[in-house]
Amino acid sequence: MFRGAQDLDSAPKSRNTGTRFFPESLDQRLDRLSESFQRRSLAPRVGIDFSSNDYLGLSQDTALRKRILLRMQDVESGASGSRLLRGQIPLFNEVEENLARFSGGEAALLFPSGYQANLALLSGILSAEDWVFSDQLNHASLIDGMRLSRARRVVYRHRDVGALRRELQESSSHSGLKVIVTESLFGMDGDTAPLLALADLAGEFSALLVVDEAHATGLWGDGQRGGGLVQSLGLSSRVFATIHTGGKALGTGGAWVSGSAKLKDYLVNFSRPFIFSTAPLPALAVALDESVSYWKHVGPARAASLFKGADRLRESLSSFGLQSFEPGPIVPVLLGENQVALRVAEKLQEVGFDVRAIRPPTVPEGTARLRLCVHWDHSLEILLRLSERLQEFGRKN
Repeated sequence: MFRGAQDLDSAPKSRNTGTRFFPESLDQRLDRLSESFQRRSLAPRVGIDFSSNDYLGLSQDTALRKRILLRMQDVESGASGSRLLRGQIPLFNEVEENLARFSGGEAALLFPSGYQANLALLSGILSAEDWVFSDQLNHASLIDGMRLSRARRVVYRHRDVGALRRELQESSSHSGLKVIVTESLFGMDGDTAPLLALADLAGEFSALLVVDEAHATGLWGDGQRGGGLVQSLGLSSRVFATIHTGGKALGTGGAWVSGSAKLKDYLVNFSRPFIFSTAPLPALAVALDESVSYWKHVGPARAASLFKGADRLRESLSSFGLQSFEPGPIVPVLLGENQVALRVAEKLQEVGFDVRAIRPPTVPEGTARLRLCVHWDHSLEILLRLSERLQEFGRKN
């Protein structure tokens, strides 16, 4: 008997009869998800896209694709190390300067994903001596970044400026940084943060304001640039940092933190997700840079078309008691029960609409929903047809 065979005999039992061991306790966790209609699977694309964040259709744009492919011919396949260990190439500096201008910052720092950007920023600037104030519906990446920092986390009721004020007053005698963290356009509810009021509170209580612009980048801006809601409201100088992603309206991938040159220098020195990660693919930097450049030609007009279509869809779905009528691409239809949301989504897929059910833990318990993402090229006919079928299937459930 070879060494360690007895350990295998005493290992936890598994219902997996294949060659790879899988603990029964993990299997049971999957079973519990199935019982509560929360188990996920990787489903292929079907029908008309009302599920992705490709709001402006840039991921499918052949002109943008040609620009990216042409430029990639002269780009290395990989950076081959962290940016502090020979992974730094001139391309990154060039792209970051363009991203900073696009988003209204003095400087920008590039990351492979929005998740890593949020982890890098929040775990880098916060410590156990600091306080962080988080909107109740912030994205998981923001929450995880705060948890990693070990700062004292205060969760305030969604968009409730009064509740946040009370929490800030309570912390006023404590030392350390005070940081307010919010999304600008909330990805599951489609509503916007009260950014003007938050900026006022940050100034009043000497707090820093951090805004995740993931879903707003490319849809709002100052007319010439599409940095998001902070930029559109003229608040860039009053916000400590904004986070932007390329994988939504910009149709590519990657992300960046935008802020002061000092903030960039600080993250290069103190952010573990930046320091200990291989640099992003140069191809990713090229794709993001070309998307930002191409956006100037098509972005504003496509965004205007998207807003018009989303408004029409909201009007036609008013019988569902929509939670928000603010402008933006995200139209959530709350159905409550996980099973109902799954059933209605499946029926819509059967008639040609790619609509997915959103369930806990992505959203709070009891708020399972269909998250309809309107794109710039959805015709009025398609939007009204979706509305009619959704109301038909919704009544039957």
